[in-house]
Amino acid sequence: MHLARARLTRALVTISVASLIGCPRLLSAQSGTHELPLKHDPQPTSANITPADLMTRLYIFADDSMQGRRVGTEGHRRGTAYIEREVRRLGLAPAGDSGGYFQNLPVFERTLAATQTLNVGGASFRPWIDFLPRDNGPSVRPFTTAPVVFGGTWGDTATMIAPETATGKFIVIAVPDGPDGKPRWQVNRILLTQYYAGAAGIAIASLDAMDPRTRQLLTEPSVDLRTAEGALPAVPAFLYVTRAMSDALLGGPTRGLTRGKASGKTVSGSLRFSETPAPARNVVAILPGSDPMLKEEYVAIGAHNDHIGFNHEAVDHDSLRAFNAVVRPGGEDDAPRPATADEMLRVRAILDSLRRLHAPRRDSIYNGADDDGSGTVAVLEIAEALASAPVKPKRSILFIWHAGEEEGLWGSEYFTDHPTVPRDSIVTELNIDMIGRGRADDVKGGGPGYVQLIGSRRLSTELGDLVESVAKTEPMPFKFDYQYDANGHPQQYYCRSDHYEYARYGIPIVFFSTGGHRDYHQVTDEPQYIDYDQLARVSSLVRDVAIRAANIDHRLVVDKHKPDPHGQCVQ
Repeated sequence: MHLARARLTRALVTISVASLIGCPRLLSAQSGTHELPLKHDPQPTSANITPADLMTRLYIFADDSMQGRRVGTEGHRRGTAYIEREVRRLGLAPAGDSGGYFQNLPVFERTLAATQTLNVGGASFRPWIDFLPRDNGPSVRPFTTAPVVFGGTWGDTATMIAPETATGKFIVIAVPDGPDGKPRWQVNRILLTQYYAGAAGIAIASLDAMDPRTRQLLTEPSVDLRTAEGALPAVPAFLYVTRAMSDALLGGPTRGLTRGKASGKTVSGSLRFSETPAPARNVVAILPGSDPMLKEEYVAIGAHNDHIGFNHEAVDHDSLRAFNAVVRPGGEDDAPRPATADEMLRVRAILDSLRRLHAPRRDSIYNGADDDGSGTVAVLEIAEALASAPVKPKRSILFIWHAGEEEGLWGSEYFTDHPTVPRDSIVTELNIDMIGRGRADDVKGGGPGYVQLIGSRRLSTELGDLVESVAKTEPMPFKFDYQYDANGHPQQYYCRSDHYEYARYGIPIVFFSTGGHRDYHQVTDEPQYIDYDQLARVSSLVRDVAIRAANIDHRLVVDKHKPDPHGQCVQ
């Protein structure tokens, strides 16, 4: 599930668990959860939706070899290649580009071009050593020379210059020391870029305070989705600079300077970024419908195929999981914070009782077994079940595995803007994101049959009623949780996964999820912690909802207000 938070956050969180070495059988005595093996030998899959099939698929798809499947990487290419092999084997019709199963997204990797330098007063300053440029995207305003002005101190609006004063200038911003008296380096880049949108460049005088790990992370190439030419407004260049470079820009230290004061210096040079295509692809396949007339309409079933990659520094897997169980039970949805003394005693007690069972385990890969490996393999399993059925649904089934959901719903946005079937022929979209957990120790009110439903009646009352009706025919009862669908809910789930890109065009949607947990966006989201019985039950429910929607004699009635397809999502 997409989280609207900077990727850098994960690298900046320092959790005081270095001394806690535990075991993967975390909380088994307390919560009743059980751990499956770290590895699992794949077995042939069957025509039925079974826990064994889903386990085979997920251990392949969320394996360490996929390197976290971040879009734009080789891991993403491997993950989508696995999906493509499976749909080809199942005999589904390709519905991507040029008669294939892939729909390629215009995603590119951006790196600072060679020989980029900045010059001040005859002195030349080097990237990564004297300054660290942040990629503000393809619409960065080019400059060759600009006058330097002191912009004030970050966080103190009384000292910062007005936006109109910054227009056309290269402004230098100081960063105050933290409460502990130590230098800080962090600022809100997005906010500063928007506030000083007319500036030629923004330099933050804090590079000396940046830790080596973060400096390494910020030198890595960025990945972006190309937008229409001219769609983005021009923005200033943005960089962190050393104290020595700041002094050269301003003619002396920032302390004591008056905001808006021109240094009399000019900066010249360029900060041009070069672009190369990066792998990013939706996988799209069709099971043709059996009715000669209705087969031209589609029930779409989707999940996202990407996750968030890996870190360069490994952490102790089991210590992190124990810590999160006590301090951050929602994983990345819970803000990072230090544990209280009482919480650390609870964590340590858990680990002390289980330490004898396992050796420490270092981990750096965000496997994304639940997010959204569970949804990805569920769609594959549903595809195999429907393709093997003797009677096919009347309407066609459109299976789509979206890329770049974690980067901001890229794949679903691109597909709905550039559909490979007529957009108005899609009668509903069933989105699956994180359906492999939902235990009582994962989410309040969880347990067997627990499912969160989002958006099922936001466009079509009939669709919401249909889901409830189908659920009553399932072998075991479901416990639907609608609380996260409430207008204004702080988690904003309706706006955070791929279904919204369909809903913005008036296509009725249902978002199926079993909710968040301590492993959300953590390296601990592994196949060994998935509840495969639950995963099979929810997958079967989605299949049966799809069949019902595909077989009714009319299109689902849209009786609610349609959003602006180019507006901001509002839950």
